Amino acid sequence: MPVYEYLCNDCGPFTDMRPMSECDEPQDCPQCAGEAPRVILTAPNFFCMPTDKRKAHATNERSANAPKTVGEYKASHGPGCGCCSTKPSRLVKKTATGSKSFPTARPWMISH
Repeated sequence: MPVYEYLCNDCGPFTDMRPMSECDEPQDCPQCAGEAPRVILTAPNFFCMPTDKRKAHATNERSANAPKTVGEYKASHGPGCGCCSTKPSRLVKKTATGSKSFPTARPWMISH
């Protein structure tokens, strides 16, 4: 449940946890029991979130509203990229089914 901020005219600001369906309804002040409207006094606390989580939230938000185009996706990979480049890499082999494999990348390694 989210925490919302309310401002009582007599007692000042206070917070309360309420269901999202009741977000716009006024809340009774815990001190004087008067009706207090919801207000936004502080910004969301994204500044204290770790960088990797903040980037993940930004990526999820961006992909939900504006997914990357094929051109943007290919631009994020370097030239000669084996996964999406139009130029075939010497390390990429294609099987008869069209799937890609990397048999020459590290011939001394045993696959798992």
